[in-house]
Amino acid sequence: MNDIPDPPWADGSGLRITGVRTILTAPAGTTLAVVRVDTSEPGLYGLGCATFTQRAKAVRTAVDEYLAPQLIGRDPADITDIAAMLHVSGYWRSGPVLNNALSGVDMALWDIKGKVAGLPVWQLLGGRCRSAVPLYTHAAGIDAEAVADEVRQWLDAGYRYVRCQVAVPGGGTYGAPSAAGPASARPPLTPGAWDPAAYRRTVRGLFDHLRAEVGAEVELIHDVHERVDPTDAVRLAKDLEPYDLFYLEDPVAPEDLDWLRAIRAQCATPIAIGELFVNPSEYRPVVAERLCDFIRVHISAIGGITPAWRLANLAEAFGVRTAWHGPGDVSPVGHAANLALDLASPNFGVQEQHLFGERVREVFPGCPEIRDGHLWPSERPGLGVDLDERLAAKYPPAATAAWRPPRRADGALQRP
Repeated sequence: MNDIPDPPWADGSGLRITGVRTILTAPAGTTLAVVRVDTSEPGLYGLGCATFTQRAKAVRTAVDEYLAPQLIGRDPADITDIAAMLHVSGYWRSGPVLNNALSGVDMALWDIKGKVAGLPVWQLLGGRCRSAVPLYTHAAGIDAEAVADEVRQWLDAGYRYVRCQVAVPGGGTYGAPSAAGPASARPPLTPGAWDPAAYRRTVRGLFDHLRAEVGAEVELIHDVHERVDPTDAVRLAKDLEPYDLFYLEDPVAPEDLDWLRAIRAQCATPIAIGELFVNPSEYRPVVAERLCDFIRVHISAIGGITPAWRLANLAEAFGVRTAWHGPGDVSPVGHAANLALDLASPNFGVQEQHLFGERVREVFPGCPEIRDGHLWPSERPGLGVDLDERLAAKYPPAATAAWRPPRRADGALQRP
């Protein structure tokens, strides 16, 4: 038992937390962190995603050594109080390591609550608002025609939303394979250097080609990934306005959010922002001032289902939609949390897709099902995803990963 005072109410459900630990596994080569919360009822436990690939061991330490002692003996039903207590228990708060640790605990408690109730988490949030969740998928290529070919394939497979990324000839790129530059081009001082001007020209040409080739019915998305200076972000958003994007993602870095006002003042290109936010309060000004159209919350980075659901409610009041981050470095447990929120949110916009391979699906029985361009819910209680620890142990954590930022032609760093 811990020495933190119990809350001043009665014994509650009688159920108690008896153990909290983090499991690291990498069945697809990317380290996933899953928190398991055990209870005093035999066989009743919850799972939550705490994946922060670049700092996986730090998150494990935060959970196992700092959060777990505060949780032993608590009633797992008290999710709101536990989330608030853990958030301030370190005094300094809202960093990505701590918030990923909190997210793993928070999701696991929601998983337990659903299992106790015999209901999926999306039922606990008020029930579904839709039959299934529309997904956006990814198309990329060395040139505009290669991207168009991939978009056509996704449309034939039943998708309506496609994120499109293209290589910048002779230079660095994001989300697309590299492409050779023209033979007459002067080689950059730094091979594969990031050239913002060439990027803007190439992306403008990409969407001009796509609208001509695949028509107006497909919803097109592009991710800037904050790789341009703010002035170029404004210019790019204006350049792309005629092509009617579903949204332009992360045109500016979190440090440059004031520039969203300039984008809003000069064009109507829809904006999605917030993949890199690690404090729920960062969303407040961009939502309240309607500086974005979609919030791109990475649910484990901001503390789990509890703060994400509150953000969804806040956004709804201002006409802003959700587009939760859903990459491969979110575990299937985290994707199930995305799905629960997507189903229950009236202001849902779109959900990012990740296709899990066979090994991941074996380690995580109950992975959310994808078909016809949609993510489909199940009626399994809680989050509906389990973890086979015996199989997980066969895939130990990968070597420590670090996000390597690109460099410009003169060798200077460019934010990723």
